[in-house]
Amino acid sequence: RQLDVAFAISIYSPPTMKFPSPPAQVVAFVLVAAPLVAGFSLSPSPVSSVGVTGAIRSSPAPLFGDARGMVATNAEAEAVAAAEAEAEMGQKRKKTKEERLKAASKGLQVHCVGLSIHHAAVEVREKLAIAEPDWNTASQQICSDGRVEEAAVLSTCNRFEIYYAATDARQAAARITEYLAERSDLPVSTLRKNLFMLSGDDAVWHLMRVAGGLDSLVVGEGQILSQVRQCHLHSIEEDGCGGKVLSRLLNGAVAAGKRVRSETAISKGSVSISSAAVELSEMKCGDDLSLPFSEARLAAIGAGKMTRLLITHLASRGLERITIVNRSMARPMELAEQFPDVDIEIKLTDDLYDVIGRSDIVYTATSCEDYIVTEALLEENGLAGGRPLMLVDIAVPRNVGEDCKKVPSVAAYNVDDLKAVVARNTAMRQKEMIEAETLLREEAAAFVGWRESLAAVPAINRLREKAETHRQAELKKCTRKLSQNENFSEKELEAVERLSRGIVNKLLHGPMSHLRKSDSVDGRQAAVRELSDMFQLGEETAGRNGRGRRK
Repeated sequence: RQLDVAFAISIYSPPTMKFPSPPAQVVAFVLVAAPLVAGFSLSPSPVSSVGVTGAIRSSPAPLFGDARGMVATNAEAEAVAAAEAEAEMGQKRKKTKEERLKAASKGLQVHCVGLSIHHAAVEVREKLAIAEPDWNTASQQICSDGRVEEAAVLSTCNRFEIYYAATDARQAAARITEYLAERSDLPVSTLRKNLFMLSGDDAVWHLMRVAGGLDSLVVGEGQILSQVRQCHLHSIEEDGCGGKVLSRLLNGAVAAGKRVRSETAISKGSVSISSAAVELSEMKCGDDLSLPFSEARLAAIGAGKMTRLLITHLASRGLERITIVNRSMARPMELAEQFPDVDIEIKLTDDLYDVIGRSDIVYTATSCEDYIVTEALLEENGLAGGRPLMLVDIAVPRNVGEDCKKVPSVAAYNVDDLKAVVARNTAMRQKEMIEAETLLREEAAAFVGWRESLAAVPAINRLREKAETHRQAELKKCTRKLSQNENFSEKELEAVERLSRGIVNKLLHGPMSHLRKSDSVDGRQAAVRELSDMFQLGEETAGRNGRGRRK
């Protein structure tokens, strides 16, 4: 009797018991069956990680009538338990071929939400910045409730963008907004003032321009192409969320970026954030420090990729000596080996303000999320109001506090101040931008054509299924007759089977290629209708539901 009631609980959920999904019902039974059999009922409040809402209270309350006979089988219970265990372990089940085809034929639309140096201040960008190792974790959180089918995150010094694919654009946008608000701890009204949202062809075109370097602060920079490539590689990893549509888009964007740089001169010369920082400090050195750039004592805080690029551009201008401050010795020593012609002095973080005190220009490029240089720290170390000092912060989140600009004799710049430098470079590259956009439009059109071809997938599948059904039916008749002939061996019967399959494949190749290669959406839809009528693909369902009525 108690078992009957217990299993009934796992099948029937009264209003005061809410279960998130069928696999959680049996687990919920384990949590609540014992107190219910003892005469307790449930009140709505969360009690477990499986999503059961209900807490035990001590007043008896009958939930429903006789539940005898509602008994689950052991096999079902084991399957449910296995599914629940897999969910708890966070394992990501791989989709079957049928599921992938079904998802591809849903008409997933591509979208992009984000902010960049063109639309948002650095104060907002740094609240959303995500380190590269955490890109896939963020994508998983975005796709966790199913409103977003595919997602990939790109977070750099100058931009934070989420590329995603979904069938319901409104629900997906709501999920993205929720995630951004939770991560940044900013009100939605503030986010909307800084965010841009693009859909469909506009989103595709935007990503192509990003990969081509046309949307960068320094037009044609090569670093963004490497970052888009990493975004694609992460999206197709086992824990990535880039499906058929998004991975194709990102891969196409990488190919487009490579083509732009190989077929145009847009990437010639110094085109990176680090080079812009060098140009800015060189341009401002006379006004801020009253000495030539070649005589300035330089220091770099951090020893990552940005510092390596910084030293590369400084070396091209005749740099002979620089001090690097880092938390450990390993990376600075690697840089010293990479630049044997530059005298690199290595200091640890404990000597930070000693190095700042004897330097004229300090570049900061660390991954620290808090300010490492502030007005209070400068005053505490006796560096406020002394000899002139230039701070060039190229990190996001910022390493130099905004209040440093108030300190006498200190000139502080961040990535937003690089706009004045790159305006000159952009003007010089207008001609190259026009040529690059022509190439990018070709690549964008290729992706859009492929995406629209997915609309023909259901028709292609129905055509294949119908052809295969007829092939197997006729082959069965033929095999039955041939098998009666003792002279036919198994190998010969297999040859007949391969022959039938080859004939069907060759006959279907033309119609299916025609569906995929239609130039326009209207042309493809017309081709689908023609083939559906020609091969009577739409009559299959009606035939299964019942023969036509006699009039």
